[in-house]
Amino acid sequence: MKLRTKLTLYNTISKLVLVTLFVLLLPVLIRNINQNFTDNKLRRQKKKVLGIIKTSGIKNNLYAAYSPLKDQFYSLDEDSLEENLDTIRNEKRKIEGDTIDYRILSYNFMLGKKSYLLEIGKSIDSIEETTTPLQNIAFVVLLGMILLTVLADQFYSGYVLRPLGQIIKSKLIGNKFPNFGSYKKVKTTTSDFEYLDISIHKMIVTIETTFQKEREFISNASHELMTPVSILQSKIENMFEREDLSDDLKTRLLEMQRILNRLKSITKTLLLISQIENEQFLKEDKISLASLLQEVYDEISIRLQDKNISYEAPVPQNWNLVHVNKFLLFNLFFNLINNAIKYNHENGEIKITATREGSNFAVSIIDTGIGISEEELPYIFNRFKKMRQSLQQDSFGLGLPIVQSIADFHGIKIEVNSEKNKGSTFKLIMPPFLIEI
Repeated sequence: MKLRTKLTLYNTISKLVLVTLFVLLLPVLIRNINQNFTDNKLRRQKKKVLGIIKTSGIKNNLYAAYSPLKDQFYSLDEDSLEENLDTIRNEKRKIEGDTIDYRILSYNFMLGKKSYLLEIGKSIDSIEETTTPLQNIAFVVLLGMILLTVLADQFYSGYVLRPLGQIIKSKLIGNKFPNFGSYKKVKTTTSDFEYLDISIHKMIVTIETTFQKEREFISNASHELMTPVSILQSKIENMFEREDLSDDLKTRLLEMQRILNRLKSITKTLLLISQIENEQFLKEDKISLASLLQEVYDEISIRLQDKNISYEAPVPQNWNLVHVNKFLLFNLFFNLINNAIKYNHENGEIKITATREGSNFAVSIIDTGIGISEEELPYIFNRFKKMRQSLQQDSFGLGLPIVQSIADFHGIKIEVNSEKNKGSTFKLIMPPFLIEI
């Protein structure tokens, strides 16, 4: 999940929690607001009545008035209480046979030598009539505000995080590892993103420099090793021409020659990997997939016969590989099929299939061999880690690293599925621009 989506989701959930709490508290808040409003209104009415009494006096000792719906009343009566009274509280009153709950302001005062009690009441039902409409209005306004803030958060998160997306796209995803090209500063006003951009660039420069040094070392070392190896091979071959060589010496020279041949093969392999990674090959060839596999089969068929392995390659005849390097792709398929033979059982099977997967094309090499263990599977393309099977087969362990380098050079993705003692499947997923039908 993207960071922007996570932030928006977090903001939305937090707002929903606040809304839930607000909805639960809303009736109490509205009730308190209504009650405070009613109490203030009662006090204003008291002040108004007292002003009239002060101006006009009290003509009658008893005065009481009720509204037609009995939702309000005023009363003025003589008071026998000696304590000062100025309260607002809920009380029940019986009016014309009806018992009604009122919010009543009670206030006693002296006028002349008499004490009077003024009461102004408003029914609880009339007060609560406005509670539900106010709750609905508050709820609608709250939902509208939540929706606006969610949209604002989404927009603002996108604006704030846009530089981070540009850093990921331009510095990491948009470049071919480890060739990152020249540095382009990402425009941002956020200091953290500026620091991240610079840090990633410095890290990339270090990685790129290290990889370049490794490539140069492999290339130079391979070139330098080829000369003394070739010289030693020539000297050993010349020594075989001597007639006075003993059988024991000939045996030792043969062992030396085998070792030199292994060293020469390893050196050539490392040199090939270095040339591929430094993109020293052109991609200008066009060849039929079926023809390429037939050439590999012609080269390797004797090994299939030695182990009595059946071989099938029912691939479409009209699939042409374009914008490729034939020599490299030949090596790719040769190494994969050679491994399928090398690590297969006697009387085993090898099958090559070609299918379309959406806009891509997939070529799979399937064998019934010894398979690859689950713990070794992640490291099979690592040129510096030799698998147990390679050690048992007296292999250099560089075949699959070559395959990976050639695949990366052509933009081919490799997927591997394997089960111990049941076989392996190497699937080459080719992009549309490599296949022409």
